[in-house]
Amino acid sequence: MTQLRIPAVYMRGGTSKGVFFKADDLPSDTQLRDKILMRVIGSPDRYGKHIDGMGGATSSTSKVVVMSKSSRSDCDVDYLFGAVAVEKPVIDWSGNCGNLSAAVGPYAISAGLVEAPTHGLATVRIWQANIGKRIIAHVQMHAGEVQETGDFELDGVAFPAAEVKLEFIDPASDEGESEGGAMFPTGNKIDTLDIPGLGKIEVTLINAGNPTIFVEAASLGLDGTELQSDVNGKTEILKLAESIRAHGAVAMGLVATTEEATEKRPHTPKLAFVAKPKSYIASDGKSVSAQSIDMLARIFSMGQLHHAMTGTGAVAIAAAAAIPGTIVHRVAPVGDDGRVRFGHPSGSLSVGAQAVEQEGQWSVKKVLMSRTARRLMEGWVRVPAN
Repeated sequence: MTQLRIPAVYMRGGTSKGVFFKADDLPSDTQLRDKILMRVIGSPDRYGKHIDGMGGATSSTSKVVVMSKSSRSDCDVDYLFGAVAVEKPVIDWSGNCGNLSAAVGPYAISAGLVEAPTHGLATVRIWQANIGKRIIAHVQMHAGEVQETGDFELDGVAFPAAEVKLEFIDPASDEGESEGGAMFPTGNKIDTLDIPGLGKIEVTLINAGNPTIFVEAASLGLDGTELQSDVNGKTEILKLAESIRAHGAVAMGLVATTEEATEKRPHTPKLAFVAKPKSYIASDGKSVSAQSIDMLARIFSMGQLHHAMTGTGAVAIAAAAAIPGTIVHRVAPVGDDGRVRFGHPSGSLSVGAQAVEQEGQWSVKKVLMSRTARRLMEGWVRVPAN
């Protein structure tokens, strides 16, 4: 049996890793494309290990990106993201990956999709095709190459690297091609869901970055300081979290049934829980003091508690914290500078939102966040032809 030989780059972006492709190097038939991409990652894997593929058997490392030059006048490249399920034959194209968004600009430059200055900052205008939003990446250049090494430290990543500054433009608007619709799809900043076996709980349902559901940690019987080891592997907590996520997806109008949310839409919406600041020990043994953060935040991704914070989760946190009446704002309203600093399992992160109120309606013009990115391997992936 022969193997296909497809050009690809394996990249880290923020606290995620994924395999990047040019669209022209993949089949135009989406079913065939998805079959190849799943095989690249090593899914579906009934052992849950991704031994026979490039995936890492976690939501942070089972990802693919498809890139092309953009036909839009306001963007340079189109960026399509796929979240690959580990044990199921599913690629969820419904949302963005905020972490891998940090790698899109560097990849676009190194792959020759956009031009960049020899030195200084390159600005890459990105069309996020999954959700129909614009992202602006500011990428450091040196001697005609993307500057990947540096001293910017990102909690959840072991080594420092060059800072990539991201601007998520109008992440919570109902403009563009997103299916998400209004920032608050129910028209409410707080809704009540009736969850079987739990009862009624308060939630904030928001479209910002990705469709996201916010609850207070206490609603899950948690205190907000949990690490992955406190949650993942505990069937009752994970089932409860998925039930809330699925019911929230129905309430947001993203699916018709909770079963559809679980089987066909595992990537979005995300479920996050928040709490007032409390000191805790992060996953690397570092102490995070209550005085250094404004709130605690954790997020579930593809059925598991995330080891840090998804990039789109950070966008949603910034947007919700900026708008009075949401659960996030109730826990931790943004400061005068529009920024909020939250503690996550791997440490802490600061994000900022530019939000304005006009005639009683709130809009988020921009969310600002810094990440790092690096090429890990360049070359070709091999995939069995049949």
